[in-house]
Amino acid sequence: MNGPTSDWFRATRSRHEGRIRAGGVDRDVAFVDVDGAINDRVDAAYRAKYGRYSANTTRRITSPEAASTTMRLLPR
Repeated sequence: MNGPTSDWFRATRSRHEGRIRAGGVDRDVAFVDVDGAINDRVDAAYRAKYGRYSANTTRRITSPEAASTTMRLLPR
């Protein structure tokens, strides 16, 4: 939601790897760029999940700026 200027995103661009924690699981991952085609599916999922919030919130999550930060996380 904070786009390509956020600290976390800039760190992924410089390191291309990191560690994530989700659902009680820790994993080392590689951050890989994706093509724009997946953004429509990601945006649809966000709209389905967050559509009950204000239109402004949904627009921020699905903006071109936010889409520019979409990446795939691959286990290392």
